[in-house]
Amino acid sequence: MEDSYDKNKIIECMFDPTTSEILAELENEGKESTHLAQILKISEEEVRECLSYLLEHKFVLEKKENEKIIYSADANKLAEVMEKEGNFDSAVDGLATMNSYLN
Repeated sequence: MEDSYDKNKIIECMFDPTTSEILAELENEGKESTHLAQILKISEEEVRECLSYLLEHKFVLEKKENEKIIYSADANKLAEVMEKEGNFDSAVDGLATMNSYLN
């Protein structure tokens, strides 16, 4: 059974400034919630809150290892949303906008 999620909500999450920073950190490998909280200067609870919708629909995975919470992104699933819905152009526009904020 296919997971039903709001594609626009997923895209909105991906381009939220804080969530996009988290996803960038998760691009190549899983990261501990404490690490993410430290680099973003937010609490671990806020990290989880930012990722909540993505976690709910398994775009980001959460596992516990030795009392530590590790988050990892399903890059294929995230990319699929962008490609499947023809949102690639809006993604590029969103990245350009995000880049202008960062610079």
